[in-house]
Amino acid sequence: MDANQSLNGVAECNPKPILVTGGAGFIGSNFILEWLAEGRGPVVNLDKLTYAGNPENLAAVEEHPDYSFVRGDICDRELVKQLLDRFKPRAVVHFAAESHVDRSILGPEAFLKTNIDGTFTLLRAAKAYMESLDVAGRADFRFLHVSTDEVYGTLAPEDPAFHEGTPYAPNSPYAASKAASDHLVRAWVHTYKLPAIVTNCSNNYGPYQFPEKLIPLMIANARQGKPLPVYGDGQQVRDWLYVVDHCRALITVLENGRIGETYNVGGGNQRSNLEVVTTLCALLDELLPQSQFRPHAQLITYVEDRPGHDRRYAIDARKLEGELGWRAQESFETGLHKTVEWYLSHAGWVESVTSGAYQHWVEQNYGSRETTAGATGSSR
Repeated sequence: MDANQSLNGVAECNPKPILVTGGAGFIGSNFILEWLAEGRGPVVNLDKLTYAGNPENLAAVEEHPDYSFVRGDICDRELVKQLLDRFKPRAVVHFAAESHVDRSILGPEAFLKTNIDGTFTLLRAAKAYMESLDVAGRADFRFLHVSTDEVYGTLAPEDPAFHEGTPYAPNSPYAASKAASDHLVRAWVHTYKLPAIVTNCSNNYGPYQFPEKLIPLMIANARQGKPLPVYGDGQQVRDWLYVVDHCRALITVLENGRIGETYNVGGGNQRSNLEVVTTLCALLDELLPQSQFRPHAQLITYVEDRPGHDRRYAIDARKLEGELGWRAQESFETGLHKTVEWYLSHAGWVESVTSGAYQHWVEQNYGSRETTAGATGSSR
């Protein structure tokens, strides 16, 4: 189905929906589920449905009267304009992005196209749309750009956590493309007075995450007795944020954040990749007592580190907490337990998304890496 056919098939929305880009992906689908669960109004979801976008993520709300789906590309300027003109959203929440570091190393072109060109297309369309609104509509309209802590680069063990004023220093094609998109948003705020806000989050985990990322990859591999590939020595540190906590932060920022500001969102849970994997293995031992692969930690396999692997990320979320009153509700332990239970009870979902193309990707990324003597799969 092409984009125009998709658009023509969408039911009319109630007044003042929000337009979500990339809403069939991991964070986007969790955001839509949370938004609708809280009864916050209509949502129009624009998603290209690339490998990581899965409409099954939103099966629970497929028939919801406040949910509409359009299959299309954020780089399609005419489609984006049609959507804005037709549905007249009060906000654009921009998730759509290529987001996997390893993929960006092997093929950076797609990251530049989606993350930079796509964001530019949205910003240009949003500016034109905003200018068509009356005074009250302009005052209400918001553009929320969802970004990553990877734009800040890497931290030494003793360095303070990233804050909103930390200089950008991206180290991968993915991070560079997201940094560029952040800069575009800032320029549209200051040059064109677009009422935009940027958020930069730490590593997310939780339901519906595509099994190329660290936690779902380890769960899927462990269940099948496959090696658990850990990059280098496994001591790369990430700040882990449960996805529902992130979505609640985004709702808070959208409704109450200040135009032109950046808000960092973190879980306050710094863990090394090896610690994440060993904790995960212990949980699987507990939840799968009959597994023939127990103890699952025996499956850990150290592989050659990826190029330019950032050593440590950490987020200082005090601005968001102090200014808007948001707090993460899940500790790493409670969030990880919920996540493992979800994946164990949704084996059909995992099977459906791990297609032949995905298996080719795993082989392309990990098959040529030399096994080393000392441990992770992608930490993002």
